[in-house]
This record gives sequence, structure tokens and C-alpha cells, in this order.
Amino acid sequence: MRLTASELVGAEVLPPILARFHERHPGVVIELNLSNRTEDLLLREADIAVRMVRPEEIGLVARLVGQTTISLYAHRYYAARHSLPRTLEELLQHPLIGYDTAISAPNITKVDTIVITRDLFSLRTDSDLAQLAALRAGYGIGGCQDALARQNPDLLPVMHDTIRFELPMWLVMHKDLRASRRVRLLYDFLADSLAKYLGAPRSEKDDRAVQRA
Repeated sequence: MRLTASELVGAEVLPPILARFHERHPGVVIELNLSNRTEDLLLREADIAVRMVRPEEIGLVARLVGQTTISLYAHRYYAARHSLPRTLEELLQHPLIGYDTAISAPNITKVDTIVITRDLFSLRTDSDLAQLAALRAGYGIGGCQDALARQNPDLLPVMHDTIRFELPMWLVMHKDLRASRRVRLLYDFLADSLAKYLGAPRSEKDDRAVQRA
């Protein structure tokens, strides 16, 4: 089976989940494709996808796993050298880690009166993994999924009462694969495991056929 996810989810979130799945079902072979591009499940570029946007293609079924929150963090190394900001004005005096040419979450475009553009960042990269690596290295302040940050005790929250974004996490597959036992095993396992990762209630088997609004 071919599973696709963003590079951050695929590299940081899915590996321990897939390891547990493999222990239960060692005969199932999984191809893991990491891409921030939305793979076309209708063309069978993947069997299952983890997406951070609501799917819109007719012919798919999707399950809303939960909401992932993204907040600002700084590494303990950075905080030991610099006083962490308490206001937006103070935040803009710090080196910020962010995107280069394309923002990965289109709804994250503004904080209070500040429009978020690449010009705000002193380290710019479209790689989510590179942003996380820079954050862990103590380069400056950057965004991180709260669920992932909870697994990294050296990441300290920055202005959590002021700045926080929410993104949905969807699990998606082609409607014709619902009858495949192997696909259903992985799909349901991912849904429950990702809900646990997000701290969401246990995932209900509420698969919705995608329809036009």
C-alpha cells in the first residue's frame, strides 16, 4: 500500500505509528511517500493520504481525525541566551524561522495587525523538516505542532496566549478501496493513532464521501 503525507508528518509523526502497525501486521508492505504536494488519489498516486486541508475531489472518502494546533516555540538553548518575547513588538526583534516561497498553510496569513510574509523571517525554507531542525538547533523562534512539541521537552512555548493556529487533519482514500481489508486495517489504525497523537477523542468510523459544496 502507498501512503502519502507531508514531510513533517511523514518523518516525525508516522514512523512510530507504522512500527506498531508492522508489529501487528508484518506481512503488509507500505510505501511511504513524503510530499507537501497533494497527491492525486483519483489517479492512484497513493492509496491513503494524511492531509492538512479538507479534501474536495469527488470519488474519495475522508475522515476528520482532529485538529492540530500550531504555536510558537524556542529551544531551551535559545532561551538561555535571549529573553523570550511577551508582545508582538518584542517578537519581531527575534530571529524568526519560516517559509521561503510558499506558505504551507494558506489560512496562516495574519496575526493581529501583522501580515505574515517571508520578509518577517531571518531563516527561510519551504522544508518543514529544515524549519524544525533549525528550531531544535536554537536558531530562533518558529512554529511547531503542539502535539509534536509535547514530545520535545526542550522546546519552550512562546506567546501561546496570543498566537495559535488550527489546522484540520484528514485521512483520505479512494472510495473503491473501502472493501480492501489491508487498506481498511491501515486506515483505521492510522485514524485511531493520529487521534491519540492529537489528543483528540478516539476516532469514530465516520467516513464521509467527498461531495461538492
